[in-house]
Amino acid sequence: MKKISTVLALFLAIAISAQSIKYGVTGNIHRGSIVGVHDRSIGKYGGGLGIFAEIPLVENDVFDSAWLYVVPQVEYSMQGENAEVKKDIYGLQKFHHDYLAMQVYLKWFFHKGNMKRDLFLFAGPRIEYLVREDRKVDPAYDLTHYKVNLDDEIEKFGYGVSFGAGLKISQQWSAFLRYDRGFSKVYPKNDRNNTYNRLIALGVNYYLNENWW
Repeated sequence: MKKISTVLALFLAIAISAQSIKYGVTGNIHRGSIVGVHDRSIGKYGGGLGIFAEIPLVENDVFDSAWLYVVPQVEYSMQGENAEVKKDIYGLQKFHHDYLAMQVYLKWFFHKGNMKRDLFLFAGPRIEYLVREDRKVDPAYDLTHYKVNLDDEIEKFGYGVSFGAGLKISQQWSAFLRYDRGFSKVYPKNDRNNTYNRLIALGVNYYLNENWW
């Protein structure tokens, strides 16, 4: 009987802990570019899709009062850029890069005492790994511009920071505006500039198990 009570107590503790963690899916549309390379860059529109969890760091007895979370997130992100150097001669230059990325956010809700508002801020580190490269340029473009771009080698691993603001729309939906800024070089041979990734995104989160913690 004692063993059964212990097992039940352990199961109850795990269940209570799990109930305080939210999780769901996230998606965004964004415009990104690679800084310091490919003159006349016009950026590129892309999208991202991923999953996340929200783990409360502050839990109060008041209904729906946790206002600070740590939020690990994994996503597939379509990035890169397009450029229009002498488009009439070379056509559109495409440098499309897809990444598997991870962010770990600290998410903070505006609040007064235990009264949490709908508006929140978030920020945290980001790492990314290149899983697909789609480069389409006229060979004549490379012959003329490689000495400036130095872009025949691409770094697969990158890191940076991601931050933004959002609004809780309903029990299961929230919307956000986000900016990502890389610190690592996309093209390691380019010793003239820090050719980092950047993007600005508009997106939504959908909670699969919203429990109002």
